Amino acid sequence: QVQLVESGGGLVQPGGSLRLSCAASGSISGVNTMGWSRQAPAKEREWVADITSGGSANYAEYVKDRFTISRDSAKNTVYLQMNNLKPEDTAVYYCNANLRGVIYRGQGTQVTVSS
Repeated sequence: QVQLVESGGGLVQPGGSLRLSCAASGSISGVNTMGWSRQAPAKEREWVADITSGGSANYAEYVKDRFTISRDSAKNTVYLQMNNLKPEDTAVYYCNANLRGVIYRGQGTQVTVSS
């Protein structure tokens, strides 16, 4: 199993930045892809970005050029740098890890973009 703990959420004004972190523990050696998804109030969860163990990153169109995902394998941590935040980015952000086809998810961290 894999345990994931997110941090770094908070309240930020439109145009601001936040950096989310996700610390992984457990059967980490079997994890290939890690990433982030989010869920806004009254909406379904949506994919945001992911990164493979080799460092290949993919982004949803609605965050491309604003968000950057990175991975520190030595610290078993994945980051999501979010710039130029918009009110529509408000959501609970979840860290995900794919362990041999099984998706693990953390408890989430709230991001609120509001003036």
